[in-house]
Amino acid sequence: MATTIADFLKAAGISFGILGSNEDCDGNEVLFIGEKGLFRELADRNAKKYRELGVKKIITLSPHGYNAMKNKYGNLGEIEIYHYTQVFSELINDKNLEFSSINAKVTYHDPCFLGRYNKIYDAPRELIRWIPGVELVEMERTRDNSFCCGGGSGNFVFDLLGRSTDSPSRIRVREAYETGATQLIVSCPSCYCMLDEAIKTEGLENKLAIKDISELVIESIKNR
Repeated sequence: MATTIADFLKAAGISFGILGSNEDCDGNEVLFIGEKGLFRELADRNAKKYRELGVKKIITLSPHGYNAMKNKYGNLGEIEIYHYTQVFSELINDKNLEFSSINAKVTYHDPCFLGRYNKIYDAPRELIRWIPGVELVEMERTRDNSFCCGGGSGNFVFDLLGRSTDSPSRIRVREAYETGATQLIVSCPSCYCMLDEAIKTEGLENKLAIKDISELVIESIKNR
């Protein structure tokens, strides 16, 4: 996912940098499992690093990171925070990017921290609809009524809910499969991992593929 986002930014002619091994955790899950002191330490350390580097804009891969920096840090000053789908959507409208057709029927899963927490529903869908040949079919529960993948608030790490038939990730995968889509599109690495595992557990590997929006977009761009 990180690689395809970088590929898109390069295709769009955008100059960007990464911190690589110097990048710290954003702290979102640390905060949501109650480690407020550690979260504050991470937030202050990150903010200090960004100021020293003269960072003006941050593009996050994870909606969890977006939520933490946008709503919880409170110490980033004038630094602008974006989720990559917002940036992609603007760039596709502004740049002369050509797309090749992809014959695919897809459904999109709204991540909690992108959707309900931050009300970003349209940008991901605009990206999907930009690609010729892609048919977007919605699940019954979408947007502010979307169903969680089950990875939030530390469950991605601790798996407190186990792998029962009624675990959120397995329920969500079944909802996706019921739409008739052959691809489940996500925009969050936690959702990707949770739902990918659920697809395997449900025995749907050959019927439902999981893909990040960035992968779908870069697959279609001609001028990479």
